[in-house]
Amino acid sequence: MMFLRIEFRWHIPIILPPMNPLPVVQTQIPPDVIDLGLGNPPLSLLPLDLIHTSAQKILSQNENSFLQYGTEQGDGYLRAALADSLSKGYEFSVHAENLFITAGISNALDLLCSLFTKAGDTILVEEPSYFLALRIFADHHLNVIPIETDEHGLVPASLAGTLASASPKFLYLIPTFQNPSGHTLSQERREQILQLAIKHNFIIVADEAYQLLHSSGEKPPKSFGAYIDSQRVIALGSFSKILAPGLRLGWMQAHANILNRFANSGLMDSGGGLNPFTSAALRGAVASGGLEANIGKLRLRYANQIAVMDEALHRHLPQAKYILPHGGYFFWLEFPEAVDVSELRKRASNFKVDFRPGALFSSKSEMKNFMRLCFVYYEAEQIEEGVKRIAVCLNSM
Repeated sequence: MMFLRIEFRWHIPIILPPMNPLPVVQTQIPPDVIDLGLGNPPLSLLPLDLIHTSAQKILSQNENSFLQYGTEQGDGYLRAALADSLSKGYEFSVHAENLFITAGISNALDLLCSLFTKAGDTILVEEPSYFLALRIFADHHLNVIPIETDEHGLVPASLAGTLASASPKFLYLIPTFQNPSGHTLSQERREQILQLAIKHNFIIVADEAYQLLHSSGEKPPKSFGAYIDSQRVIALGSFSKILAPGLRLGWMQAHANILNRFANSGLMDSGGGLNPFTSAALRGAVASGGLEANIGKLRLRYANQIAVMDEALHRHLPQAKYILPHGGYFFWLEFPEAVDVSELRKRASNFKVDFRPGALFSSKSEMKNFMRLCFVYYEAEQIEEGVKRIAVCLNSM
């Protein structure tokens, strides 16, 4: 006897509760707030078409090696294209074998601390310095000693005086359009600092995120990459400020003896080279000249933004002193000593404006009457309005 089995399958629709959009970027700014402290490019400046074309080219080929663990020093095709591009931008020869691909400058600093220092070691930084680099150094429990700076960058005499009693593993500095001050280290001082590094046997870690972003006709002094044969220099670069932060891609430029230490690290042995897929996707954008064209566009725009912020500051905050930057991202304002900018920031939310207080950038918790403003993220009208709101907030105190 045969039995017929009939199954009834009920399709019950599953209704999920509505969800708010999940955040996809690091900084969430309320639409009515102007945050002149941001150090980001706006979405409108991120070259989606260029990156799309470059990625599409590599993905349309019958080759998929970039999906494998990458070579330790980084994608060779990207390094070759980048070396050519940097040779033009830096105006001296850059070689692919002296480049090491990183996941950005923050990653490079963290890796450098892991391989070249241990907890309690001494390093030197500028005063002021990039506040998030200071956080990375704190994560590694390093002893940070600040070195004096002025409008021409780090002061070699101050460095020499510190070296009389300190033996640092490295000196971290931002030599060109410094973050936060916007100042640029003179050529003469670069050479003096190099001689001190050779004499006292420490490494110069040059964060050159803004090296190519000069906004005036006058180019900055040579990249520290010109001095890698000394074996005392590691120059750090990044695509974050000249292309797009979300790529999480950058490079180190150093002598092969130094780069071998990174290439032979446990991290590279375990995971291979950093970001091989993104590196491959970016090859075409660099090799085609698209990167250089994008940098050219940024220079023109930022030159205009500098002029806009300069005019707004003269109009609304005449009590603030500053030196006009000729590139980079930032204005560094000095107010009368009675002004505590951290306290001012607490009130600023009432005026729908934000900025970064100078104390953030001080390894000594000083510089309380300083303020960093960024001219990159907003359009001219918003820069003007933001500065005006800061002035109203200041007057309210």
